[in-house]
Amino acid sequence: MHLNLAGRQLDLTQPCVMGILNVTPDSFSDGGKFIAPDAALVQVRQMIADGAAIIDIGGESTRPGAESVNETEELVRVIPVIEAIRQESDIPISIDTSKPQVMRSAVRAGANLINDVYALRAEGTLATAAELDVPVCLMHMQGEPRTMQQSPIYDDLINDIKEFLAARIDACLDAGIKREQILLDPGFGFGKTPEHNLSLIKHLDQFSDLGLPILAGVSRKSTIGYILNKEVDDRLYGSIALSAIALCNGASVIRTHDVAATMDAIKIYQALKLAP
Repeated sequence: MHLNLAGRQLDLTQPCVMGILNVTPDSFSDGGKFIAPDAALVQVRQMIADGAAIIDIGGESTRPGAESVNETEELVRVIPVIEAIRQESDIPISIDTSKPQVMRSAVRAGANLINDVYALRAEGTLATAAELDVPVCLMHMQGEPRTMQQSPIYDDLINDIKEFLAARIDACLDAGIKREQILLDPGFGFGKTPEHNLSLIKHLDQFSDLGLPILAGVSRKSTIGYILNKEVDDRLYGSIALSAIALCNGASVIRTHDVAATMDAIKIYQALKLAP
């Protein structure tokens, strides 16, 4: 339950926060806000001050229906931001990408973890991640971001996801990626209906069978809007509620736009665990 991030051990026996930094014009929540490196750096400083343990940087939106981004454009978006962060902080950086060259360039610039919504299924990504020898986050997604919300169907939601993740773990091990360098994300909101998403969080503890730390990314997502009938900017309380439930059901990492509020939830959760 520790990730080795360029020699820095991240202890996942205690829950932590992964702060989201989208350097995109079209992400569903914060698109366009942090494209400029200066603006991104201000946001990173705030997330660090608020208690983030990892900064997750993405240069291509994976919201439903988003347009794909070519490799060159993605590199232009993410590399200057990673370099700017590295000039003043050793905070662990995750690169949210599914492109081998972006992985290589990001790690060279200072990224410490690869977060791939395709779980290293795209051509060349598995070998690249193994060669780079950094931790990886494997996410479950039915379909692809452009089409994933078009009537997703499962025979058995939890077992189907567990079988997928187990197969990806095996693929990583066969490629030479160490088991202790793998983080799992069941993929809340990726190829799943609101009912699927709620069931996923309710039964998140069942993923403990896989024996690896679990990341939960529920922040501001459409299921919260579906339940509360609220737009993206009004989903903070719903996000915190779902994150707290995910913690109680075994999540080790909470990926969020709202670091300070999520850290408050984690502190309450930890206090309750210590209570007699």
